[in-house]
Amino acid sequence: MNVTAKVISFTQDLRERNVKVMLMAMIIAVATVATINAFADHLQRTLMTSASAFLAADRQLNSRTNAPIPDAWYAEAEKQGLQVGRMIEFGTMVSNESQFQLVAVKAIDNAYPLRGEIEWQADLESPRQVSSSGPQPGEVWLNPRLMRLLELRPGDALEIGATSLEVTGVIMREPDGGFRLSSLAPRVMMHVDDVAATEVIQPGSRVRHRGLFAGSATELADFEAWLEPRLTDNYRWVDVRQGETLGESLEKAEGFLLLGGSLAVLLAVVAIAVASRQYALSQRDRVALLKTMGLTGKRIRKLYLSRLMVWGLMATIIGLILAIPAAWLLASMTAQLMDQPLQFVVDFWQLWPAILTALVALFAFAYPPIDRLRNTPAMRVFRSLPTNDKAALVKDLLLAVAVIFGLLWVYVNDIKLVTALLGAVVALVISLAVVGAGLIWLLRRFPAGKGGWRLAVIALYRHRNATLSQMSVFAMTIMLAATLVLVRSSLLADWQAQLPEDAPNHFLLNIAPEAVDEVEAFFSQHQINRSPLYPIVRGRLTEINAQPAQDVAFNKDDDELRRELNLTTSNSYPDDNKIVAGQWFKPGETTGLSIEQSLAESLGVEIGDELGFTVGAEKVSTTITSIRSVQWDSMR
Repeated sequence: MNVTAKVISFTQDLRERNVKVMLMAMIIAVATVATINAFADHLQRTLMTSASAFLAADRQLNSRTNAPIPDAWYAEAEKQGLQVGRMIEFGTMVSNESQFQLVAVKAIDNAYPLRGEIEWQADLESPRQVSSSGPQPGEVWLNPRLMRLLELRPGDALEIGATSLEVTGVIMREPDGGFRLSSLAPRVMMHVDDVAATEVIQPGSRVRHRGLFAGSATELADFEAWLEPRLTDNYRWVDVRQGETLGESLEKAEGFLLLGGSLAVLLAVVAIAVASRQYALSQRDRVALLKTMGLTGKRIRKLYLSRLMVWGLMATIIGLILAIPAAWLLASMTAQLMDQPLQFVVDFWQLWPAILTALVALFAFAYPPIDRLRNTPAMRVFRSLPTNDKAALVKDLLLAVAVIFGLLWVYVNDIKLVTALLGAVVALVISLAVVGAGLIWLLRRFPAGKGGWRLAVIALYRHRNATLSQMSVFAMTIMLAATLVLVRSSLLADWQAQLPEDAPNHFLLNIAPEAVDEVEAFFSQHQINRSPLYPIVRGRLTEINAQPAQDVAFNKDDDELRRELNLTTSNSYPDDNKIVAGQWFKPGETTGLSIEQSLAESLGVEIGDELGFTVGAEKVSTTITSIRSVQWDSMR
């Protein structure tokens, strides 16, 4: 066969309906996966960039002791191209001429914040301003509460230890001013160069040093690799993804996108498998004719394999070309919704799942029936011979299930979800085959009348295998589409349900014991919907079963071992808590401890273990009597 004949045959194949269906399905599969991966990568980078403002940087390095972070580490970070900043936090007493107040001080350098912005006011009545830097040396900014407590105005002097600083601004919002107990005290922001002059940090003082780092993902990864062997238990490298709410939201968003793409790919590969089988059936006469002209099975395989590879290359290129503008369109819509500038960058490494999808669709679904064309006998030229390829169909089916399982596992990375999805598909196909066979049997038993209805019933019965296959494919298509809609609705409902309609937006803390009754009466009088008041005492976990907690805890790096915990008491546990082990306290019972499930797992403790706490100067030991699951993101 000469080159011209090959070209003519190739162009003729492109005009066939089955080939067009196969190419379109492959293009859709590649474009879908490439679009989702490109958009998911952009969405992740956008959310991470936005969320980095919660750290005032891309990464934080926190010292868990009073020791500062070594200067050599900052120097190495700058050498590797990162932006760096320094921050010191401590508590101290400040004063004006006649009043004193305990405050939480944040000392920052000129680089702060590396991510995000500070909102401040020149005074309490002035409009808010946005700044990319904080107070300069010799200046101090206060939050509104402290301004009122000390009756200060801009230009007044504030005494901090052995030095005096000029009040030049009012802090309204800090990018990393998240909710923590240190933020309950009035906030003061000063320059880090003024800390030494205050002389408030002495041996034994409680102070926290934080290093801020910002840069590209590659630069951060390189620095983290350099830093990791040098980190000890005294330091903590903080990534914004470690936040529970953000991390879970990102995972759910990515999971939904990948699940939707997986269902689309599943439909596409089914179409490819059906179209390639129909194409192979239509090529049997041509292959028989080629064999009479002297072509061997090996050359026929090579001929059709080359065509298939060309089709696959065409579909992959077209799919990738279509994916880039589609991902850009989604990214631009996201930028408008988030009110952020569009910074769309295509990371071609993120497109490898699309190329993998094309290869899998090509060789696992399209190639097997086409490859069997080489077994077509030359005698088919004279008379049509029946084909018995049931064994080959079973083999193709098993291969398809295995490949789909692996492909979805690559997409979703959740073996339980993939197993459940494929199990549901298999159960649906089997159920439909049984129901369809029963319907065809019933139609055969009832008179179908005359004309078209009778011919239709006869055709259904004669080609019942093909009929059942088509019914299964259509039903599976509808099921997958419905699954995607249901998952979307369920996901959105789940996100919305995380925050109840009456979620609190104000928090009242540090209520004096003698003021509890008065506060309760005020809430009742004004019909304010609220949660119960909980007494809280701060205590450090020091012992587990009379042994040092640091030595026997399952996760010795748990931050709960290095800080004080919130201890509280209540007659009943909140509605969104659930007892997963043990029993809640009985009426009148005054001993025992209920612990949160994830903390219990991290510490490696269970019912009956004894925990020892240091509360101020006192030591308290008690036994775990119940373990609770807590829905942290409910804000209850």
